[in-house]
Amino acid sequence: MRERVWGRTRLSPWFPDSDKPIGEVWYLADQDLPLLVKILFTADRLSVQVHPADGEHGPRGKSEMWHILDAEPDAAIALGFRRPITRETLRESAQTGEIESLLHWMPVRAGETYFATAHTVHAIGPGIVLCEIQQNSDVTYRLWDYGRPRQLHLEEAIPIADLGVHPGKSTAVVKGRGREELVRSKHFVTELLHLGAGEEVLADPRPCHLWICLEGSATIGAEPCQAGEVWLVPEPGDPAAVKATGGVKFLRTWVP
Repeated sequence: MRERVWGRTRLSPWFPDSDKPIGEVWYLADQDLPLLVKILFTADRLSVQVHPADGEHGPRGKSEMWHILDAEPDAAIALGFRRPITRETLRESAQTGEIESLLHWMPVRAGETYFATAHTVHAIGPGIVLCEIQQNSDVTYRLWDYGRPRQLHLEEAIPIADLGVHPGKSTAVVKGRGREELVRSKHFVTELLHLGAGEEVLADPRPCHLWICLEGSATIGAEPCQAGEVWLVPEPGDPAAVKATGGVKFLRTWVP
């Protein structure tokens, strides 16, 4: 559990409610994995920010995706700009706060997915719960933080920022019954799986194969699995059976 100035205390039904503003829940493993899964809870706006690509701040950059779990009626995120801008405009608008009005703010609903490659200028608004799957890097360059007393990183952010228009929400590709591919990139592939009561699939061995239980319950091998948990399926060995005890919904992601 990571306390954040923009977080919230109501975390149900995923976790018990908190007396501190929790913004992020990180799922950590004993070993260093190339991917990191988080659940984000927003009661206020996150900073306008951008992440570097591989090799720009260490070997691993930060491309990420967001799958919206819950959203209030007026909730929105920003990805890219409403129209292309110049680096001079980016610098000036980041210093005055005008950058907020230049961003492309998109209303969001539960079930939608958004993919932000490294270099994408982005922000997340209040009233959202989302699952974030990202390269395992925590390098963030802030362009604007609404006057909050946190450090900005204009000299790092402005040279790498993509100044164009983002394509918007991802379009799911049906891969089979109850199975949709949400994102495919060189860093990770993510699918959404719906299993009815008693249905069973095999978690075939793949690099950094993570199963994120969003709703319902199941067993993975002989172990019970419930909403709010993330399971790492070992790459060596026989495939583990994933069997729904009731209706269950998973995100599963791996390194291609």
